[in-house]
Amino acid sequence: MSDLNAPLGKSGRKPAGAKGRTPPNKSPRRTRTGTQVAVLAVFSAVIALNAWSFVERDTLPKTAVIAIADTPPPADARTTGSVEAAAQPKDDHRVQIIYSDDKGAEPAPEQDSDQQNISEGRTSEGGPKVIVIRDPGEETVGQPLQVAHLPDDSALEESRWGELPIRSADGRRPMDIYARPWSHAGGKRIAVVIGGLGLSQSGTLHALETLPPEITLAFAPRGNSLMRWMRQARKEGHELLVQVPMEPFGYPNNDPGPQTLTVEASVDANLDNLRWALGQITNYTGIVNYLGGRLARSPQAMTPILKEVGERGLLYFNDGTGGGENLGVLASALNVPYVSGNVVIDGTQDPAAIRDRLEELEKLADINGYAIGSGSALEVTVDTVASWANEAKKRGFEIVGVSALAR
Repeated sequence: MSDLNAPLGKSGRKPAGAKGRTPPNKSPRRTRTGTQVAVLAVFSAVIALNAWSFVERDTLPKTAVIAIADTPPPADARTTGSVEAAAQPKDDHRVQIIYSDDKGAEPAPEQDSDQQNISEGRTSEGGPKVIVIRDPGEETVGQPLQVAHLPDDSALEESRWGELPIRSADGRRPMDIYARPWSHAGGKRIAVVIGGLGLSQSGTLHALETLPPEITLAFAPRGNSLMRWMRQARKEGHELLVQVPMEPFGYPNNDPGPQTLTVEASVDANLDNLRWALGQITNYTGIVNYLGGRLARSPQAMTPILKEVGERGLLYFNDGTGGGENLGVLASALNVPYVSGNVVIDGTQDPAAIRDRLEELEKLADINGYAIGSGSALEVTVDTVASWANEAKKRGFEIVGVSALAR
């Protein structure tokens, strides 16, 4: 018979009449014995490793931050985008996997029964890539990216204005359900809200194709194809707001348009217009004023509006153009999540001027730990913000959704 172990093209059969025994170093018995010893050694090592894991299991920390980087991090982690394990709260049971700047590929999402507890923090180039795996027992914040474009039916109610956001039966808020996940690692955080989405089809498409997913987008309720744009934005990972037209100074000569909330309108009329705006899209965390300088200075007019926002589990973002320095105090008294913008980034439509305002945001974040800017979905603004965001993340700033800064 042929020897199957012989080299290709050579027969293991001896010539006719050949005699002799197999050399000792080629003994099949010895080969089998050596293999058995190797297998036994590997088996013993596996048993020892499992025993160590069992003994040490209860001593391991409940939170792990795994940094994957090609070079050692500098001493000052705040300027590199890295995350220190010591910065995690002791009761934080999340596992955070942070990739270095050049790790652009996103791991495939897990498909299992606990999928609802896995939130993907899709990011653009420049900053840490963060995937937050949450403890099933803790409150859920954010949706898995693959279903982020789908509304949570438990947090919706049918109405004559359309589907409106509400708190779910178990108390979850739309503000949390549709929030963009972030690292919760502290550090310097910046949120940027770009408004006017939906008004221009080409402008909206350019914004969605250009802006990093960390940028919060605000949709105008009178825009076109809003549900289609909403789904695309959510699939990209953006957090969303609804812009609500509010009375500015000089109204009606300075007119935000139909369904404007005004100082002189009745409570029912203002709530009717508010609910109309809320019913134009789904999957958003809150509202933002469109103009509204005069309305914001009327506690009597703003109180029922803020109550409606808070009762529905939404946040209120004052973009900084509506004034109302006391609005935050009123929102706090009503227990409404509120945050105010620090800088309007595109008051001048010039790339250099916009970049100066973005640098001002960085300085504020250096001082206060966070800062918020707002702008419009104009091409020059979108292009400048997109370029700046990727650079800012390399300088150690985390770009977050606006809900991460609402209190």
